[in-house]
Amino acid sequence: MKVNVWNTIVQLSKERGVGTSVVVNAIEESLRVASTKYFSHNEKIHINFKPEKGELRVYTIKQVTKTPKNLSTEISLEEAKKIDAGAKTGNFIEIDLPSETLGRIAAQAAKQVIFQKVRDAEQEKIYARFFPLMGKIVSGILRREESNNNMILEVNKTDILLPYREKLKNEKFNRGDRIRALIIQVLKESVGPQVIVSRSDPKFLVRLLHLEIPEIANGNIEIKDIVRQPGERSKVAVVSKEKDIDPIGACIGVKGNRILSISKELSGEKIDVIEWSANPLTYAKSALSPAKVDNVILLNKNEKILRAVVSPDHLSLAIGKKGLNVRLASRLVGWKIVINQD
Repeated sequence: MKVNVWNTIVQLSKERGVGTSVVVNAIEESLRVASTKYFSHNEKIHINFKPEKGELRVYTIKQVTKTPKNLSTEISLEEAKKIDAGAKTGNFIEIDLPSETLGRIAAQAAKQVIFQKVRDAEQEKIYARFFPLMGKIVSGILRREESNNNMILEVNKTDILLPYREKLKNEKFNRGDRIRALIIQVLKESVGPQVIVSRSDPKFLVRLLHLEIPEIANGNIEIKDIVRQPGERSKVAVVSKEKDIDPIGACIGVKGNRILSISKELSGEKIDVIEWSANPLTYAKSALSPAKVDNVILLNKNEKILRAVVSPDHLSLAIGKKGLNVRLASRLVGWKIVINQD
């Protein structure tokens, strides 16, 4: 049978970003599946498909016998003579799928299987491209916002998902805006987008710190702990591995330019940079920044409870709006901190 599909295969290959061999194999598989409706005795199906030459043939091979016992491999002499008048018992005969049947099943059954095979190939390609980028920041263009407020970004011609729950509080974007986010999940197979990103994950802030602060990127300053209330406040505990590097000053930058740049990316999220300490009392005192703490007392070692004493004018700062500052400090240190004023 003559077919003229090579141009279509090449076009589909370019549109989907997969090799022509993937499309050809998908077509062959679709024909194999669809032809079982004609070859209904579990015959072995042979496919000779050379689209660049316009050639297509689907057939099975059976042995001619007087009384067929296995219809998947044998055909009666009477039936064989209808195909080849010269057929004889013991001969093997090739039985072609009729052109009209071949054309019909190719049109009806191939589309779905081709689509699935090409889609599978696309998913493999997306997985191979993005899985090595897990935990890294990507930049994409906002293409649309769905009814559930999830956002679809385009990154390297691929749709990726920024779920509503992974956005920052109150941040708004318009179609066409460029958005940076952290890859937190890459699915092997998915009905929807395979790549899921986040702007609320603490690791997003970690990656931003690496990008903005060279001393962190080169390992001279280490991030020991980080806690975050996305869109509101974060606390980052750092330690310097070099005696001549001030970890707080290096992270904040001249006139606060480094940390302000990161805060701007996070829609104004406040970022407290503190010096890490192995001593929980010292650590807690720093963790309550921006409040000035007069003293920290160990209340219960077994239950890990500390008391922080602050002056009246620093009480509200130590507690924070709705208790956020002291909650984050407690999470950072790993001890419950109780605030008392002088």
